[in-house]
Amino acid sequence: MVDQSAVGREFTPVTARVEPGRLRFFLDTLGETNPVYRDEATAQAAGFAAAPVPPTYLFCLEMMDATVPFEFLTALDIDLARVLHGEQRFDYHAPVVVGDTLTFHPRVTSVTDKKGGAMTLIVVETGVTNQSGVHVADVSRTIVVRNARPS
Repeated sequence: MVDQSAVGREFTPVTARVEPGRLRFFLDTLGETNPVYRDEATAQAAGFAAAPVPPTYLFCLEMMDATVPFEFLTALDIDLARVLHGEQRFDYHAPVVVGDTLTFHPRVTSVTDKKGGAMTLIVVETGVTNQSGVHVADVSRTIVVRNARPS
């Protein structure tokens, strides 16, 4: 069972480049047709340096380029079969566009037991910087772990 000692734990940073082909695949998967995400001229007319990424793309990008996509589960000895997706939040501080190279810095910020210890909520917050060192976003995810009942 994950306890408070996990708070502050950091995981391997992930570096990922925003590539137009992978972004198009993501947009096609979602059925996203807004031209600002697909057309350079439309994006520039809207004030972006290049096509921006849609809000949830950062989570996908971090997972695709991580050497060990579920590192935090292994590091905290969490059984994937007991994990539920709780919540996700994206706070953008600057645009992220095609051509950017991003670095993700994940760390555990909260561990909370619920239902008398039947479940644990773990919050992993990830600061994201671009190739110029600009803090472009914060990504937060809450993982719900269903704990084994004592025998």
